Amino acid sequence: MGPKLVVRNLWKVFGPHPQQVLHSEWRHKSRNEVLQATGHVIALRDTSFEVADGQTFVVMGLSGSGKSTLVRCLLRLIEPSEGQVLINGQDILGFHHHQLIQFRRKMAGMVFQRFGLLPHRTVLDNVAFGLEVQGVDKKVRLKRAQELVEVVGLQGWEHSYPSTLSGGMQQRVGLARALAPDPEVLFMDEPFSALDPLIRREMQDELLRLQERLRKTIIFITHDLQEALKMGERIAIMRDGAIVQQGTPEEILTAPSDEYVGEFTKDVRKAAVLTVRSVMRPPGVLVSAWQGPRAAVHAMHQAEEELAFVVDKHERLLGIVTFKAASEAAMKGSACLQELITKSPLVVPADALLESLLTMTVDYDWSIEVLPVVEADGRLVGEVRRASVRDVALAAKAQQPAAPVSPQ
Repeated sequence: MGPKLVVRNLWKVFGPHPQQVLHSEWRHKSRNEVLQATGHVIALRDTSFEVADGQTFVVMGLSGSGKSTLVRCLLRLIEPSEGQVLINGQDILGFHHHQLIQFRRKMAGMVFQRFGLLPHRTVLDNVAFGLEVQGVDKKVRLKRAQELVEVVGLQGWEHSYPSTLSGGMQQRVGLARALAPDPEVLFMDEPFSALDPLIRREMQDELLRLQERLRKTIIFITHDLQEALKMGERIAIMRDGAIVQQGTPEEILTAPSDEYVGEFTKDVRKAAVLTVRSVMRPPGVLVSAWQGPRAAVHAMHQAEEELAFVVDKHERLLGIVTFKAASEAAMKGSACLQELITKSPLVVPADALLESLLTMTVDYDWSIEVLPVVEADGRLVGEVRRASVRDVALAAKAQQPAAPVSPQ
């Protein structure tokens, strides 16, 4: 199955003669050079990316980087100068007027920064508005609106007007309204930036909870790297209309492409964002439960390790076996490994944050200096060593703010 959204070589040039810029040497000049020489602004430069079905793709950058222009081009609220925007394989840049209206009504949902609620309509009527525009029967649309009001946690407020709601509540209404037509792609242009920090965090958590349930394809625009790292499964960072790096949050944090991206990431508390996957390594020695002690001894000897992880036929972790125990069993002629398996004193989830890893190991005695890392289904995917945990702890300590100096 192909990606839900594909953007290919998208350009947007503002000015009276954009094609003259695109079909000349100015195409390769910097934004400032083009502006000073021609009066045109290259707002988007050769932008390309793909978004999988059900994925949250975050576009971030400073003011003027092109991120809001991008989302408006994807909806054709602004007409791109060149390129393709494919949704389900269809290029929406080729849609005629009627097709474009249908696309915006049924396939695309939009959540705005300033809520955009109709002040004379109740919460329920605001949520149902998009369905009303589609001509959906009143009873059906109000039933759907009621369901979405409950989904976003506003039951009891159905007949209230926007002026009586807090900012966070108004944004919940905006989110419910965007979800009501069950769009295939949800576009969110800095949806939480107008909210107070506490309410903003609550709305971020609410969207993550909804996304876990609904698995919508989301294009999320933000200028806040912390928000991007929290919300995005993949992130694109823009500068001067171009994407300078895209990847997973871990890729952005651990391997910034240039100084610009590095400046964004240098003050991020990595332990609060990165998961155990970023520090784990492949399992040192892995043996199957059906193998005998001699095979386990041979594998540990070859790898110069003192223990091996034992897995079943589905690679789910069963426990550990030590070199000493396997050697003694082999000398006695035992052919059974099962009776030698002991439970690992600590098993680490691969998706646990590094902060959680530090909490898990704070009282751990490290009698075994290598910890197994597993997926949610119990499959063994890696190991974490004591030295790696120590490095994480030192890095986290180095990023802690200095204690304030008491006045004398």
